[in-house]
Amino acid sequence: MTNLSGTNLNNGAAVGPQGEGRESPSMFPTYSAYKDSGVEWLEQVPDHWCSIPIKYMALERNSLFLDGDWIESKDISSDGIRYITTGNVGEGAYKEQGAGFISEETFHALGCTEVYEGDVLVSRLNNPIGRACVVPDLGGRVVTSVDNVIFRPDSKFDKKFIVYLFSSEEYFKHTSNLARGATMQRISRGLLGNIRVVTPSFEEQTQIARFLDHETARIDALIEEQQRLIELLKEKRQAVISHAVTKGLDPTVQMKASGVEWLGEVPAHWDVGALKHFISPVPGAIKTGPFGSHLKSEDMKEGPYKVFNQRSVIDADFSAGDNFISEEKFAELRGFTAFPGDVLVTTRGTIGRAAILPDNAEVGILHPCLLRVQVDESKITSSYLCRLIQESHLLKTQLSLMSNSTTIEVIYSETMANLLIPVPPITEQAQIAAFLDDVISKFGALTSDANESVRLLQERRSALISAAVTGKIDVRGWQPPVSTQAPKFEVAEAV
Repeated sequence: MTNLSGTNLNNGAAVGPQGEGRESPSMFPTYSAYKDSGVEWLEQVPDHWCSIPIKYMALERNSLFLDGDWIESKDISSDGIRYITTGNVGEGAYKEQGAGFISEETFHALGCTEVYEGDVLVSRLNNPIGRACVVPDLGGRVVTSVDNVIFRPDSKFDKKFIVYLFSSEEYFKHTSNLARGATMQRISRGLLGNIRVVTPSFEEQTQIARFLDHETARIDALIEEQQRLIELLKEKRQAVISHAVTKGLDPTVQMKASGVEWLGEVPAHWDVGALKHFISPVPGAIKTGPFGSHLKSEDMKEGPYKVFNQRSVIDADFSAGDNFISEEKFAELRGFTAFPGDVLVTTRGTIGRAAILPDNAEVGILHPCLLRVQVDESKITSSYLCRLIQESHLLKTQLSLMSNSTTIEVIYSETMANLLIPVPPITEQAQIAAFLDDVISKFGALTSDANESVRLLQERRSALISAAVTGKIDVRGWQPPVSTQAPKFEVAEAV
């Protein structure tokens, strides 16, 4: 036996709001003595814990360790007995999704096994392999797919403890090593059932589950607050940007009606008009990439000329990508060349993202999913237009109004030419652009901090579960605190 009282388990400490969530597993006591687990995916465990194959945890008369049923799409109906799949099994929690059913006749014809409230479902398919959840009350009879194991353990095993055990990092690493499949990884019920796990007494299992219920709920609340903060930052960022590009930076400036209902008032000295009035007078100043048979995937294999695509714009990285065309193809499609200073806009799928082609970009043409805009620099700068398109939502707002739909599939050159934009004088454009650079940087830093807090909290949650269910910490004497203070966030009137 080995004493692990000095073990450092601080691999998941997290920083939460108001100083909460800073505890790590190492802040909890360890057991007095440990032994080799005898289990290949664990090292040492408390000396009074016992190992057992998962399949032997379901030996009683009313217990069960059995695959769900092979139910094909032709068997699915619109009502009847609820049919749930591996997609409904989250890491430790049931996920409500899908609405499949089978008829009573199908249930009997296929000899289906009914799933009951309180059963444990273990998913043999998709990462993380072997994740589990307790089935809640779904308001009626239930069956499940063949890639879920219906696990109804013996009375000496706590179901919540089992689900937490089947959510630990060490367990997932082991099931991943056992999984097979070229295109879709899965583990057989035989291999899953042969995995040996280590458990304490029922009373200790229940205490561990009770401890983890409290601690994970607390961490989840902190994560939810951080995610709410991220959404508030996103909303605030958008509001600040939209105000700057439609109302300017001077709150005392005289305003005028824009003549556009959704735009409202704009500063009196600004212009408002269609984008086509602010572009370069050269033909093709607004142009989409080649359509149809002009540029096929087999044309973009190799050659000296680049094809700038959506990923180039989304990442604002025009050096990456592996789409190139030959000299002959470039000569044929020369009219689709993208020039330094052009504003390139994504037009399909992820629409309305914009970036300026830099001076050091390779010579290349537009991909069919891109559109170029060449501005009249005496009226509007490329950088200002790029901000208007990508940051202000002016483009998406107008496209939604024109399409009478929340789903916009394609932007055409004519649509872009008629985009209504508010345009301040050139000097003011530079001031607004500098202000927006600062705003975007500040909100980016705040959002990055919040995302990092979420990551650390998630790490701590995972570490705490693993530490508790594998006996690295001793929570037998743990009691929930009398009260806790809910965290609160505010988005300051930034920038």
